[in-house]
Amino acid sequence: MPMIGSLRGEIIDKTEDSALIDVGGVGYVVLAPTTLLDLLDVGMHTQIFTHLHVREQELTLFGFPSRDELEMFRTLLKVQGIGPKVALAILSHIPDETLRQAVASGEAGILTRVPGIGAKKAKQIVFQLKDKIGFEDIFTAATPAISDTDGEVIAALTALGYSVVEAQSALQQLPDAVKNDSVEEKVRVALSSLAKF
Repeated sequence: MPMIGSLRGEIIDKTEDSALIDVGGVGYVVLAPTTLLDLLDVGMHTQIFTHLHVREQELTLFGFPSRDELEMFRTLLKVQGIGPKVALAILSHIPDETLRQAVASGEAGILTRVPGIGAKKAKQIVFQLKDKIGFEDIFTAATPAISDTDGEVIAALTALGYSVVEAQSALQQLPDAVKNDSVEEKVRVALSSLAKF
């Protein structure tokens, strides 16, 4: 059982890779993926799920917006050659759900956009994650049936160089306001979403 499983408090400072959270007068430095840090502002109250990493004399807190992302971080730590900094970099560049889909489809190429991970290492990570995530999790990560219009959006995004997993993930994350819009509008919104990662 982790010693510090979550923190709830006020953001009192932020850097490009961490946030300082005041919890009852004690400030905790928490390393976090950029996807979480982008959502946090100084003065904001928040709750994050944490992993306390102990290495010799060093204690480091890592924070995540959801239990699912925390569990993916812990799963990544079980992969040979992946330490907390690399696991954090992976989750900063690839959303948890997209990573699960990539593992389910064996699409290792998506991991190569993380600095320091080449094609060989990416294949090794996907191979080991398939074993660690398990068939139930992979099944739940499977993509639901898509309409003809959505198929056109995926085709357009893959033609622009994105992987099928990235295209499907961007499509699933489209706001409800554009779900019934034209293919062109969906592609435009999906591209702006993909540009953030």
